[in-house]
Amino acid sequence: MNGRVRLLTSLAWRNVRRQARRSSLTAAAMIVGLALLMFSRSLAEGAHEDWIDAGVRLGSGHISVQSPEFRDRATIEHRISPRQIEQIQEALSADIIAAEVTATAPRITVRGLASSAAGARPVVIMGVDPELESAFSNLGDKLAEGRYLQPGDRLHAYIGTALASRLRLRLGSRLVLTAQDADGEITGQLARVAGIFESGIPTVDEGLIHIPLTTAQEWLAAEGELTTFAIVLRSSKSVASTFESIVSRLANSSGLSVLSWHETMPELDGAVRVDDFGDMIFHGILLSIVALAIVNTVLMSVLYRVREFGVLRALGLSQVQTGSVVFIEGLILTISSGFAGMILGISLTMLFFHDGLDFSFLFDSELTMAGIVIDPIIIPTFTTSLILNSVAFITLIGVLSSFYPALHAARVDIAESMKFEA
Repeated sequence: MNGRVRLLTSLAWRNVRRQARRSSLTAAAMIVGLALLMFSRSLAEGAHEDWIDAGVRLGSGHISVQSPEFRDRATIEHRISPRQIEQIQEALSADIIAAEVTATAPRITVRGLASSAAGARPVVIMGVDPELESAFSNLGDKLAEGRYLQPGDRLHAYIGTALASRLRLRLGSRLVLTAQDADGEITGQLARVAGIFESGIPTVDEGLIHIPLTTAQEWLAAEGELTTFAIVLRSSKSVASTFESIVSRLANSSGLSVLSWHETMPELDGAVRVDDFGDMIFHGILLSIVALAIVNTVLMSVLYRVREFGVLRALGLSQVQTGSVVFIEGLILTISSGFAGMILGISLTMLFFHDGLDFSFLFDSELTMAGIVIDPIIIPTFTTSLILNSVAFITLIGVLSSFYPALHAARVDIAESMKFEA
């Protein structure tokens, strides 16, 4: 049996070498196709990771823990107690979870009004720990004037440029924040502008204010309590497993709900899904082109070698064995080209685009998607699964593309084949 396989493989390899020009053209198509596939997929992976990271850092993280009712009502009466906060921190300290967590952000969030002598605007007031929030959020990097909140700040506020313009505020200006506290009373808090940011998202620049967490807790009669405990992970790829681990460790903690970014940011999730679908269509077209190149080369090789296959059949090869020679030819081309394409794709991407691909020349202003500012510099991201999937796809295409020519060769009639000129 092994000797027969070696014989068939030897015949296939001889045919690949004999038709060197044709084999080289097919191999080149497959190598370039796989290299383009790996580059486009790594670019798409990098873009998606950037979008998700930017979104969750501006929002409630890859994973957030809060009261079950807070997601729907977003009122301070649905908050997390100090005991529940301890349970969350204990769950996050588990090795399997701690290895994935890069930043956490305890927050207390309410809807209210921001007022000045120039008027009043509805806003979302977020009490944050300045030190933890700086590691968690990218809002501090969007500084237009002044500074971000610092440890020790008390009556300070970090506001957007649009809100500052509407309320005619500048650095050092005072404003009054009004909201409903934990006791159901409408209460006000005086604050002074420490910094002004410009995120590029109009709703954020006009409707979000950061104040120190301790100030918010004292003002809203919720000392030691939170409305959300937000978590950022190393990668969005680890959300599913980490989410399950947190859920299992908080299973005995009543009054807590664990949410992933897919639930808290449905618009971003939908945008990523739509883009994924577009990538699938593009990659499908690319793989189809590669498949047609393989079919064309192998099938033409079969049609020009009808007499040869007749001789092989006359010498004792069965239909299956004759077809296997052609099938192995396709596999040899696919495997060798797939390996070369993988190396070429990774090498070219890392060599020329290691620092990212700048698409800023395509846009006159900042590009936003699902309420997130998109970074025009996209850094390709390679993962083991991406490489293995790309190689698996090209191998599958090669196998399927070789099947029909092999079937055609197996059906060659011995008597009829002898009529063809050698």
